[in-house]
Amino acid sequence: MSDVQTWIKETVTQHPVVLFMKGTAQFPQCGFSSRAVQLLQASGAENIVTINVLEDPDIRQGIKDYSNWPTIPQLYIKGEFIGGSDIMSEMFESGELQTLLKG
Repeated sequence: MSDVQTWIKETVTQHPVVLFMKGTAQFPQCGFSSRAVQLLQASGAENIVTINVLEDPDIRQGIKDYSNWPTIPQLYIKGEFIGGSDIMSEMFESGELQTLLKG
């Protein structure tokens, strides 16, 4: 396992909510990342750790390899890969996202 993979694993397991995104929560750099942050906030998520993949190409590629998922943003809750903004939207609509974040 590469250093990047080790770092990603440690990050997603040490923090309850981690969002790998383009930009930051304050200044998202793409619509999907912006939507992901809005969904988390609307779901009552606290202490969201956001990782700006635009700052590090190794992490940008590494997270895609780690999850075997081709797009950013990527949400992890309690170390488990949840999905991107489309999946987050569906889970938000059904109430599943809010339940996961409270659990």
